[in-house]
Amino acid sequence: MTAQEAKKKIEQLTKELNEHNYKYYVLDKPSISDFQFDQMLNELIGLEKDFPALLSPESPSQRVGGQITKTFKAVKHKYPMMSLGNTYSREELKDFDVRVRKTLDHNYEYVCELKFDGLSIGLTYKDGKLFQAVTRGDGVQGDEVTTNVKTIRSIPLDLGKGDYPEEFEVRGEIYMPLKSFEKINKDIEKQMMEDGYIEEEIFEKLLKNPRNAASGTVKMQDSKVVSKRNLDCFLYALLADDLNVDSHFAALKKLKQWGFKISEHVKCCKSMDQVFEYIDFWEKERTKLPFEIDGIVIKINSFEEQRLLGFTAKSPRWAISYKYKAESVSTKLLSVSYQVGRTGAITPVANLQPVFLAGTTVKRASLHNADQIEKLGLHSGDYIFVEKGGEIIPKITAVDLKKREKNSRKIKYIDVCPECGTALIRKEEEANHYCPNEAGCPPQIKGKIEHFISRKAMNIDSLGEGKVEMLFDNDLIRNPADLYKLKHSQLLGLEKVFESEEGEKPRKVSLQEKSVQKILAGIEASREVPFERVLYAIGIRYVGETVAKKLALHFKNMDAIMNASEEELIMADEIGDKIAESLISFFKEKKHVKMIEQLRDAGLKMEISESPQPKKLSSKLEGCSFVVSGTFANFSRDGIKEVIEQHGGKTQSGVSAKTNFLLAGDEAGPSKLEKAKKLNVKIIDEGEFQKMIN
Repeated sequence: MTAQEAKKKIEQLTKELNEHNYKYYVLDKPSISDFQFDQMLNELIGLEKDFPALLSPESPSQRVGGQITKTFKAVKHKYPMMSLGNTYSREELKDFDVRVRKTLDHNYEYVCELKFDGLSIGLTYKDGKLFQAVTRGDGVQGDEVTTNVKTIRSIPLDLGKGDYPEEFEVRGEIYMPLKSFEKINKDIEKQMMEDGYIEEEIFEKLLKNPRNAASGTVKMQDSKVVSKRNLDCFLYALLADDLNVDSHFAALKKLKQWGFKISEHVKCCKSMDQVFEYIDFWEKERTKLPFEIDGIVIKINSFEEQRLLGFTAKSPRWAISYKYKAESVSTKLLSVSYQVGRTGAITPVANLQPVFLAGTTVKRASLHNADQIEKLGLHSGDYIFVEKGGEIIPKITAVDLKKREKNSRKIKYIDVCPECGTALIRKEEEANHYCPNEAGCPPQIKGKIEHFISRKAMNIDSLGEGKVEMLFDNDLIRNPADLYKLKHSQLLGLEKVFESEEGEKPRKVSLQEKSVQKILAGIEASREVPFERVLYAIGIRYVGETVAKKLALHFKNMDAIMNASEEELIMADEIGDKIAESLISFFKEKKHVKMIEQLRDAGLKMEISESPQPKKLSSKLEGCSFVVSGTFANFSRDGIKEVIEQHGGKTQSGVSAKTNFLLAGDEAGPSKLEKAKKLNVKIIDEGEFQKMIN
């Protein structure tokens, strides 16, 4: 085939594949089978390999991914990407309408849209071709994620002919369809069950909700993985210097004509009564949608009226979002059980009569500590109200006193460890009770080993809670150093029967050759883990990831830390009395010193090889100390801590008088928030933080 013939065939295949993409992903009306589509796509990919000069960035072949992006470039938005004011109150919606009427003083029209629960994106098109895709970021600038966005098949790469401006931006929400979310989790569950993991470990690895899954997927480094996750995108705004439409609704029609995926559930409303009807309808119907929404967006339709209303410093005065309250259900408290953590901390758990809530069946909810039980005033057999915080974690919000039985007894917190029978202790100013039997309490021993192998510590991901339990029950491990003595002959064929949920058969797991090889390879690879993570992995109380890094930087090696006096420890950055006391106490124990020597003999790194400090970007946060709590839209917890250090700031594990800011995301720790208020530490959100660094 000549280059000219190949060019003609590539153009033909590109045109046909784009049409089929549009029919399948935008119109939901496929006209050919998946097999036929794949054959055409493979033919196109083959031609582009043979004639690389004919490969276009807008080719349908670019949707399968394959490029690796190690860093995402920060890009300034041409039009600021402002966030909407939001409310849960109908009264506040009425107040919003009153403010609009004062400015416009005539009849006007609202457009109501579903508030998709995903990741905001801005797509810039030049000459009808996708030029770049940028996340919201802080509203002024975001991350350029074009390579990953190209894998989303409902987003057109080339609009073809049309009456669109030479350059324009279209905004929308990238989301993960519920079907894709469920399939990914089923695949994870199936693979982990085959590898012998238990229910709790599998739960930890599952995607927690579609919103976070979509956000995390868009920032993945491998676009091929992004492609397999089947993200989708609804577009809802058009921006350009020379728009030839005069209203938001007309702009949506234009976008639909040009080939963009627009929600079919957009509605024009002449009054607030019609807006409330729309809100009420979707509050009932939202569970039937194939994607998640968390509310309704209400916008003034006319662009001229939007211009008259203008903006506040943070959001437009012509739009607002109404958020649905978290779903709450009533169910019966069957019992309270108590779990023992690796530090000996006791966590009470409410066992509930199974109830369906926000898409999943809820059987348990954490009660956190004795104070929470006291605050709720729980009695045995109570009917309680449960909701999901951030629609993820079940929490008990109140007791239904009307249903309380007359002779029910108040729940009394335990005073001995449920695992080893040791009397519990509770230190002053601490919320939790503790079992002090560190050396003889099985959950504490196993918990310390599980912490040691965890991703942020030694990262021995071939092991897990189930396999640790198997090794412990067979007397093969009693502390982390024992892992490095394991032999192939000890592991092969090792068995354990794991109890299952009520009504299900117990599950028998046996270690086969493949699993054994994985375990031994993972243990061997962990010998290369840097010293600061080894120090964190050992599991000294109060020595978290950040504190371990500070200690490693200051003292350089394990011997220096072990031999340091309390005064010398406090001289290290961010090390206070409590941490210093914990370190001194830990290294006084002969068994701990012996374990460290065994780890040293096993070849683990006991001194710092290179500075773990991140590359410095600026000094904007110089002299500022932050405590980070909760989850964030545009950063992982580790990522936001790294950004703080890159700009000269410091991170702390707990709020103290030395803390300057508590950076609070969704589901921030209540105790940290309370302590910050008590100490007058400024509490900031993600948006305020991004303004500080920009």
